[in-house]
Amino acid sequence: MSRRALMDDATATPTVLSYYEAIEQASAEMLDAARHGDWERVVKLEGACVLLISRLKQAARERPLSGDDSKLKSRIMQRILLNDAEVRHLAEPWLPELERLLHGKSTTLH
Repeated sequence: MSRRALMDDATATPTVLSYYEAIEQASAEMLDAARHGDWERVVKLEGACVLLISRLKQAARERPLSGDDSKLKSRIMQRILLNDAEVRHLAEPWLPELERLLHGKSTTLH
């Protein structure tokens, strides 16, 4: 199934799988930002993921996945979890700064 085919043709609304793919893309971007030490971008992308997850939950209630789609969802979730694990590993030394960023108390780390 192509990523382009993930829109519901009848309503032109995102499908449940399209939300999973968007979260996967955001998690990959978070990993890239973490690898470059761009923790502000990581925090912004995390906020985007929270919004996507909220929309995913609503879409999943309205349109449950089929068996084949559930298998694809599982593969996407595995990639998201791997990205998340690596971001967490990279973030460990930066957790105090991330905490300040999350609470709007950014400081310079020089």
